Amino acid sequence: MIEITCGSPTRQVEEAVLFAFDDVSLPFRRNLSMHLIHGKSMIHGEPGAEKTPIVLAKGPPGSHDEGLQYYGTTIRVGDEFRMWYMGRWGKDPAMANNEGYDGRLCYAVSRDGINWEKPSLGLVEYNESTDNNIVEFPPEVDYYAGAVLYEPDDPDPNRRFKLNFEDHNLDNHMCVAYSPDGLQWTPSPNNPVGPRFEQAGLIRWNGCYYVNGQGPGHPGKSRKLLTYASYDFEHWSEASVHSLKRSDLIEGPSTEDRTRTGEEVHLGAALHDRGNVILGIYGQWHGHPSSDRRYVTMDLGLVISHDAMHFQEPIPNFRFIPGREELDSTIGFGPALMQGQGMENVGDKTLYWYSLWRSDGQVRLATWERDRFGYVTPHESREEALVITCPLQPAGPGARVFLNISGLGDYAAVRVEVLDLEFRPVDGYAGADAALVRESGMRVPVLWHDAETLPATGLPLRLSVRFGPVGPDCTRPEDIRLHALYVQEA
Repeated sequence: MIEITCGSPTRQVEEAVLFAFDDVSLPFRRNLSMHLIHGKSMIHGEPGAEKTPIVLAKGPPGSHDEGLQYYGTTIRVGDEFRMWYMGRWGKDPAMANNEGYDGRLCYAVSRDGINWEKPSLGLVEYNESTDNNIVEFPPEVDYYAGAVLYEPDDPDPNRRFKLNFEDHNLDNHMCVAYSPDGLQWTPSPNNPVGPRFEQAGLIRWNGCYYVNGQGPGHPGKSRKLLTYASYDFEHWSEASVHSLKRSDLIEGPSTEDRTRTGEEVHLGAALHDRGNVILGIYGQWHGHPSSDRRYVTMDLGLVISHDAMHFQEPIPNFRFIPGREELDSTIGFGPALMQGQGMENVGDKTLYWYSLWRSDGQVRLATWERDRFGYVTPHESREEALVITCPLQPAGPGARVFLNISGLGDYAAVRVEVLDLEFRPVDGYAGADAALVRESGMRVPVLWHDAETLPATGLPLRLSVRFGPVGPDCTRPEDIRLHALYVQEA
């Protein structure tokens, strides 16, 4: 017998999140249409206050971050948000791109993810002063792009913050560095550890590190989402996974005049680990027929993965965060956005930080209602709609189910049933004993009569959610929007 491991690895999590747009977690569907929701990129302050998506502004002329581009990471550590971003100086920041700047990694903190401060770290001298927020790096490092990973359980306290980055002074090759606090960094003596690469996303998944971005290594001149892997953060795979492609051009001598004219993946995908699924935000590069970069526009799209190597779009080409005219955008150029790594749930909102691609894009914020990136809803209201999950196996008794759902009330309800692996109803949890849910909310508990938890069968289970049929319990099924299911261990 030969065992071959080539599918998505089994993942054990304290809480499984089954998003409505994830057809791996919710594979079986009937009479349901799927929708995604654009992120809102305006901050609503006090009445009369200016509305702006900018949450971290560039510094004054002559400062170390007079050119501020994100190209970085936001992480919540305890009750504090920490951000690493790229500050640049030495060139007119009104230019359309950042080529030629000197680059340094900078640091900011926040309590709510909206109001940010640039702390005086006192680590690096700039203009004869250490009163700045530049983190400590050897001066020979010209930081250009990268992503930070925080691992508080690393047995080596000096490696609890890890950085995979691109160094201009090493011909843009992949490098890594470590820090005990995220402020004082030590590059690896083995740098560069990989090929020329521009990073966007970094994650540890089932014991392996994965970094993705854009770079050479696969045929064709269009930008692609590529992924490298490592088990120790030092030795990276010599070849990359072609994780996502958008261009339909077959580049060659007869098509060189069409270079960079179509759809591409810009800078890989910034990653958000939800335990059993990975969400990614990637740059949708829209080329111009002239191949002139000045006319390139970019939106941000959504991809998902279950192995950190292969990504797919729930709805191809959907503009998850549309590029529009924004405050301080560069005049004379089309709107172009740039992703950064960092997405967090705060209260009843999900926050995501991004930037503009050109000039000093500054750090901006897009928001959604918590985990409501999309939904499924009945397509034909006169027919029953149904979704059935992938197999789930709680480790012990006491697992609970919650719905992120809207549109329920006096005229709309759903029924939640428990099935076994082979789709057979579980006694006491299906049919007449199914849970009837009428309450909308972001985390509505599912109750089966007196039972608050799933049956402890010790075997795989499935959940089914029925929208309708039209009857006394549900006369307006078309109002229902199921955003996600949560299965939480006791």
